[in-house]
Amino acid sequence: MAHAFVLPGFVARVRRGAAPAWRMLWLLLLLAAPAPCQAISRVKDIADFEGVRSNMLVGYGLVVGLNGTGDSLRNSAFTQESLVAMLERLGVATRGATLNTKNVAAVMVTADLPPFARQGSRIDVTVSALGDAKSLLGGTLLVTPLLGADGEAYAVGQGGLSVAGFQAQGDAEKITRGVPTAARVPNGAVVEREVPFALGEMRSVRLALRNPDFTTAQRIARAIDEKLGASTARALDPTTVELPVPGSFTGRVADLMAVVEQVEVEPDTPARILIDDRSGIIVMGENVRISAVAVAQGNLTVKVTETPQVSQPNPLGSGDTVVVPRTSIAVDDQSNRRMVALAPAATLKDLVDGLNALGVGPRDMISIIQAIKAAGALQADIEVM
Repeated sequence: MAHAFVLPGFVARVRRGAAPAWRMLWLLLLLAAPAPCQAISRVKDIADFEGVRSNMLVGYGLVVGLNGTGDSLRNSAFTQESLVAMLERLGVATRGATLNTKNVAAVMVTADLPPFARQGSRIDVTVSALGDAKSLLGGTLLVTPLLGADGEAYAVGQGGLSVAGFQAQGDAEKITRGVPTAARVPNGAVVEREVPFALGEMRSVRLALRNPDFTTAQRIARAIDEKLGASTARALDPTTVELPVPGSFTGRVADLMAVVEQVEVEPDTPARILIDDRSGIIVMGENVRISAVAVAQGNLTVKVTETPQVSQPNPLGSGDTVVVPRTSIAVDDQSNRRMVALAPAATLKDLVDGLNALGVGPRDMISIIQAIKAAGALQADIEVM
């Protein structure tokens, strides 16, 4: 927070009518006042370039080297068939034989092929058990082709597994920490096929907003024009902003993208309230506004407490031991809570402060917000998750 310091003598001269000094003091106070806080974001944080995207890969493989925690071949026929087929490719004939190993597990292998990944580069893979394996700890993934949506193999994965979870058990107790049937192989796949994308031959660049909005798209187009000094960018729809490649960036589209993604824009957000009724979570946007409305909340609570007492006769007297009932009844009408009135065009902070003043918890706050919306006093959309 900025502070302004003024000498007493200077103030005295101002009070005696020194007009120039008063103007100077007012200017200093304006310069020292804090600037309003704005949510400025870079284009790279709120939009993506069309065509610059990752691709999902998937494969089926075997993990070996497990310490008796793999699939039981009797219950996992696909594991046995995969094991037999792999051994036959290696020249070992086991078809028709009875296999009873628990050191092998069938797994699904997934990975994301990043954009412009070159042949020979490495990517991370995720391995997940497919059968009834207990743990993948200590296992090694054998050569597994990773296929794209077109059925072509774009990478090959293999390597030792890194498992975060574990499982330990005895005769009477078992403990499991994390998920021992899922693992990762850092840099476990080698890219064998590249996804063709002629970036340098593009004649126009399109931006895809992650949160579609007409105002934000227009602001992005205007900010790009100011940055490049030309009026060429335009918002096609609330999701897409198109920018023809300027002549100075012909053949250098990557340089143009580097300039555009650093452009700063203030995105516009809709007035929206997200409610998760299961966990009692409420998220309100900044632009939520409320018309004039009065809110009161209270519940009648009757609490009945039974504390029976035992009455015994004197040691030397006669009588029986009896149980005497003791009942305590308390009524809480929450009379200490009052009605809170919200002024017209109340902000999000006014709503939260008013509901907190009533002592309202998250569960009751959800009902109150929905009631304000039903009364037509809430200018925002409510989305229940």
